[in-house]
Amino acid sequence: MAFLLGAVAFVVALLASVMLHEAGHLLTAKRFGMKATQYFVGFGPTLWSRRRGETEYGVKAIPLGGFVKIVGYTPLEEIDPADRPRAFYRQPAGRRAIVIAAGVVANFVFAFLLLMVMAMTLGIRDPGTVTTTVDRVSACVPAGAGAECGPDRPASPAARAGLRAGDRIVAFDGAPVGGWRELTRAIERAGAGRAVAVTVERPGAPEPVTLRMRLAELGGEPFVGVSARVAGAGYERVGPINAVVFAGRGIATTLEGIGRVAADLPSAIPNLFSDERAGSPGGQVGSVVGATDVSGQIFASDDSARDKLALFLSLVVSLNIFLGALNVVPLLPLDGGHLAVVAYERARAGMARVRGRPDPGTADITKLMPLTYLAVLLLVGFGVLLILADLFNPLELPE
Repeated sequence: MAFLLGAVAFVVALLASVMLHEAGHLLTAKRFGMKATQYFVGFGPTLWSRRRGETEYGVKAIPLGGFVKIVGYTPLEEIDPADRPRAFYRQPAGRRAIVIAAGVVANFVFAFLLLMVMAMTLGIRDPGTVTTTVDRVSACVPAGAGAECGPDRPASPAARAGLRAGDRIVAFDGAPVGGWRELTRAIERAGAGRAVAVTVERPGAPEPVTLRMRLAELGGEPFVGVSARVAGAGYERVGPINAVVFAGRGIATTLEGIGRVAADLPSAIPNLFSDERAGSPGGQVGSVVGATDVSGQIFASDDSARDKLALFLSLVVSLNIFLGALNVVPLLPLDGGHLAVVAYERARAGMARVRGRPDPGTADITKLMPLTYLAVLLLVGFGVLLILADLFNPLELPE
């Protein structure tokens, strides 16, 4: 039930984020006197609608997004002669640019405000210090990163050696380790297949205990089979000024992460259906199906209610930043493509003015239709690929 609640919560958050984006277009268009005839949640057959003024608001049967219809959004539209003065394409370039960009701005502003509210109410999470004290010992060597143990899997090196929860690792392969980072580096240096000595301080034992293990291999890396205990983790509420700083850093960090994912995505595509999917930034990108599954995992986890809420709201923040960043891409039919057309028209008008010629007016976007069809095909195709990957090789939340 908790998983289902989390999945439904994400779908609601997704629809709300999309409609917030469309509301940015709607409100600015109305502010400039343009005519907007429809504002709908979903696509397909209409389930319910109500007209207020000249705009019809409603809900459609397929909850996969939403849209706002502004008369004359492109010169290709056939419009009533009476509506022509209010058509989008006939408006000054500055107004058109504001209406186009308003959806992106709405998503970023919402993400910023939500991060501020989180910092001032839930608080900023202190991840604490990762210690070398063992919190959990894996029973076996899983089939791959994120995979579950099976009856045919060998016991993990830690389980075979007799490591226990509560043991504090003080030396690995003969070298003292004072922190988790030192320990992970020592494991990496040792390499898979090596037999090593591990010295631990065990509660109740008068002297350190030395155990021997042979490191297993998982995803090309040495595998021990322990998770670390975290000390000092918690939340700290902050005031408005620090909340602004936190929100700004949060958005910058998310955008940086999106950039790394985009750069790594081409090389990660071959691994989308393999055990190594989660081993690279590009492989960790998911579809709506995957994000819904992650939201369900958050609600169904054993974390505290505060942790669950913080993780879910962080997911909603990331969703809005992603929607904003995606729509900035200068390709039709995305908002960035429409902004690029407006910029081209203004540049062309400037060149004409320098040459003493009249403004050539709106651009003929029919010349861009082949590129638009290609962009739509790539977006839809990649979306389907990610959906299939999320169905057959889903990502798991780290423990």
